[in-house]
Amino acid sequence: MMLYEQIYDVVRQIPPGRVASYGQVARLVGGCTARMVGYALAALKRSKESESVPWQRVINRHGKISPHGDGFGSLMQRERLEAEGVVFGEDGRVDWQTFGWLEEK
Repeated sequence: MMLYEQIYDVVRQIPPGRVASYGQVARLVGGCTARMVGYALAALKRSKESESVPWQRVINRHGKISPHGDGFGSLMQRERLEAEGVVFGEDGRVDWQTFGWLEEK
């Protein structure tokens, strides 16, 4: 199985209303880095899989949405997460204790 497919399979397991970090996804996949997860999710824009992978549920280790190249994607990501019930603090962070998927280390 191709690496991006393995990443997408892990991301599909994140339930609505929960988030995971790029690094957490990388650890679960094995043999890749957080940056590679980011590249895989960015590639979804051009992929037939874009609708089947809940890319919005992957955020950075600080509990924030990582900036997207055009800025539009960041707003869309936040809106999608809020629609799932994820709450952002005034500092733009998500509380891992409340919304983290599995255990964030």
